[in-house]
Amino acid sequence: MTPETCPPEPTADCNLCPRLVDFRTANQAKFPAFFNGAVPSFGDDNAEILIIGLAPGLKGANQTGRPFTGDYAGDLLYKCIAQMGWSSGNYDQHINDGFTLKKVMVTNAVRCVPPQNKPIGSEVNNCRPFLISRLKHLPKVKVMLALGKIAHDTAIKTFGLKQSAYKFAHEAVHKLPNGLTLVDSYHCSRYNVNTKRLTEEMFMNALQRVEEEAK
Repeated sequence: MTPETCPPEPTADCNLCPRLVDFRTANQAKFPAFFNGAVPSFGDDNAEILIIGLAPGLKGANQTGRPFTGDYAGDLLYKCIAQMGWSSGNYDQHINDGFTLKKVMVTNAVRCVPPQNKPIGSEVNNCRPFLISRLKHLPKVKVMLALGKIAHDTAIKTFGLKQSAYKFAHEAVHKLPNGLTLVDSYHCSRYNVNTKRLTEEMFMNALQRVEEEAK
């Protein structure tokens, strides 16, 4: 599949990555009530900000069918998004909670849950055309926020840029040649928060950088 022919969202039963399909099949048997598919992006079609995560969590987005919904990372992400005024309604960890985003869309570098939450390079590459197409269908986007280095790297590769010229660092701001801006943050995972690599204050600082760049 090429970026020119790729839709902005994969079908739930996307079969581009054999390892992820095998893992999905096992999860369908183990957790039959879960979504268990390629998770579509969530947010405003007129988004000015695109937030890029890593991949669905097994009992988060893979269960609920909405990015960052149902796990700790989502609790922190959507709490901070609400504090920024980028949402309406109350986030309640399920897809029918009435929570909506304003001028923001959330997606993942890899749309299917990977074993041990670790996608491999070929899976990131297979999913990149969906990110490229997603961006093409968001003509108002000004700023991307990469949550973690894998999200940062796939965003840089999306535009055919050299990673050595755009180093990942928390709160780093990268002006890209196409006029977009990429802001980096450590991923809002439970592990990063528990180890204090990322605090809520640090995460809010990154979101405020995004808001400044989107003006």
